[in-house]
Amino acid sequence: MAKAPNQVPDELKHLFPLTPAVFFILFALADGEKHGYAIMQSVSELSADQFRMGPGTLYSTIQRLEEMELIEETEGTGEPSDHESRRRYYKLTSIGRTVLKADIGRMESVIRLARERKLTPSTAG
Repeated sequence: MAKAPNQVPDELKHLFPLTPAVFFILFALADGEKHGYAIMQSVSELSADQFRMGPGTLYSTIQRLEEMELIEETEGTGEPSDHESRRRYYKLTSIGRTVLKADIGRMESVIRLARERKLTPSTAG
């Protein structure tokens, strides 16, 4: 039986819940391709400076995400300058987007339950 188009393949279910590094890299790439430094900047912005990663964590995680085919290297956009030509650009794959959406859905379920139990800051009493 074929998988639904937005269903996470069984071989990737061990990833859940996503680690912060994986989650934020996928999230940073959700709005388009970026090079490594831009990913780090985007992660810092998306997390409101609550999560930062150094180059070692970034590039080792990028390598794993490429191996799992959640992201892929691209040619980059625009006219490459000498500096730009050394940069590697990455984009989210369709399976990477599916994995990201699945983890966001998981978090939404947790938040919904936390609200019902009055465990969120806005509902705590």
